[in-house]
Amino acid sequence: MRRVITIIGLLLGFIFLTGILFMTFNSQFGAKPNAEDRLRYQQSQTFNGRIFENQIATNMGMEKGSTWSTLWQYLKGNPNRTPKKGDVQVIPVTPEALSNTAHDTRILWFGHSTFLLQHGGKNYLFDPVFADVPSPVSWLGTPRYSGELPIKPELLPDIDAVFISHDHYDHLDMDAIQLLNDKVAHFYVPLGVGNHLRKWGVEASRISEMDWWQEQPLHDLKLVLTPARHFSGRRLTGQNQTLWGAWLLKSDDFSLYFSGDSGYGPHFKEVFERYGAVDFALIECGQYNVNWADIHMLPEQSVQAARDLQARVMMPVHWGAFTLSLHDWFEPAVRATAAAEQAGQPIVIPQIGELMLVNNEPIPRNAWWENVLAELRSNF
Repeated sequence: MRRVITIIGLLLGFIFLTGILFMTFNSQFGAKPNAEDRLRYQQSQTFNGRIFENQIATNMGMEKGSTWSTLWQYLKGNPNRTPKKGDVQVIPVTPEALSNTAHDTRILWFGHSTFLLQHGGKNYLFDPVFADVPSPVSWLGTPRYSGELPIKPELLPDIDAVFISHDHYDHLDMDAIQLLNDKVAHFYVPLGVGNHLRKWGVEASRISEMDWWQEQPLHDLKLVLTPARHFSGRRLTGQNQTLWGAWLLKSDDFSLYFSGDSGYGPHFKEVFERYGAVDFALIECGQYNVNWADIHMLPEQSVQAARDLQARVMMPVHWGAFTLSLHDWFEPAVRATAAAEQAGQPIVIPQIGELMLVNNEPIPRNAWWENVLAELRSNF
C-alpha cells in the first residue's frame, strides 16, 4: 500500500511539474507585463493599478448555481453544436483575385472573427486566426468547421495593418502572427497585447498599443480603439492583464466598425454619439450563453448593438468556424437574421471566401446561407 501511495504521489508530482513547465515555457501563452508596463498603464482610466476593467459592472463567470448545470450540458453534448460535413463550404480565393484593390471596398471572411478588408488600395487584416483549433494545444477543442481556409496565409498580399481586438486564442493566434510577420507593415493592438507580439518576434517599432477612445491617423482613415465589455488572458490565472476593445475605421466616405468580443452595453451608442453612423458593422454574434451574457451578446443584443451604431449594414461574426459554446452551430445566424428583420436592420451573411463588395447598395450576396437553411429545415 505504501508503495502504491508513493507511486501515485510521484505521478501527481510529475503531472504538476509538467504543467508548471508547460505554462512557463510554452510561447503560446505570450508575455506577462513587467513593472515598467504597469507604470505605463497607470495613465489609462481602464487600469485600476492591478488589472484592466470594464466601463460597467460585468459578471465574468456564470450565475451562482448554474455552473453544474452548464457542465452537465457540455458533458451531455448537442449533436448540432458542430455542422455535418459539407454544411460549411469555402470559396477558394486566388492571390490574383486579391490583387486588384484600387477601387472597391471588399471584405473576405475567413470564418469566426477573422476578415480581410481591402479599402483605398490597402489591405487590413483583423484578428487573424488560421489555426485549426483556437487553443494553446491542438487536441484541446473542436476543429475548424470547413477544414480549410479560402487562401493559404502565405499567399495573402502584403498587409498594411493588422488589428487585434484582444488576446484570447480565437482572436490572437501566435502561429498566424509569426507567419504574417514579414508581410505586415504595422500591428495595432490594445494596451498590453504588444508584449505578446514582441515575444513572438515582432519589432516594437511596428506595434502601436492603444487605449479606449485613442485615435491615430492611418492612410486616409481615422483609427479608433473603442470600448468593449469583455476580459482578457491566455492563462488559467492572471486575467485582465491586457486591454480588450473594438475597432472603428473612418474616412470621408466610409466607416467600418468591428466589435471584437463584447457583452451589450452603452458603448455602442457612445460610438455613434462621438463619430456618427457606421456604414458597415461586424458584430459579435456567437459562442454566447445566458450564463455569460455580460461578456458575449445574445443575437438579439447583437442586432440592437447595430441599431445603436445606426449601422447601414451589419454582419454577424464570431460564428461559422469553431464551437466554443453550447448552442447549435447555425443558431447565431438564424436568430440574428430574425431579429434584424423584425428591427428593420439590413444584415448580410457572406460565405467564407466570398469577396463581398461593401460600398455597393444593395450589397451583392451569395445565396449559400439560404441554401444551408433550406437543407436544415428539410432535416428537422
